[in-house]
Amino acid sequence: MSVDATGPDWSQAPDGWDWAAQDEDGRWFWYGVKPLASVGGGVWRAPSRAQQLACAGRPNSQWEGTLHRRPGSGVK
Repeated sequence: MSVDATGPDWSQAPDGWDWAAQDEDGRWFWYGVKPLASVGGGVWRAPSRAQQLACAGRPNSQWEGTLHRRPGSGVK
């Protein structure tokens, strides 16, 4: 599945996984916990069991601005 900069389709997210973000290489991931931007740059980090590939997208040099919470899941 490919997607634009708006992010993946939330209807495809695992239940309870309320975060999504895009890495610099374009890949989007679902997160079961709020991820943090990597100190080295280019990727978001969370424990491996709380991270799952959502879909592919275009490379994005503005990746740090892509973290968002599932609509309706609480305050951003």
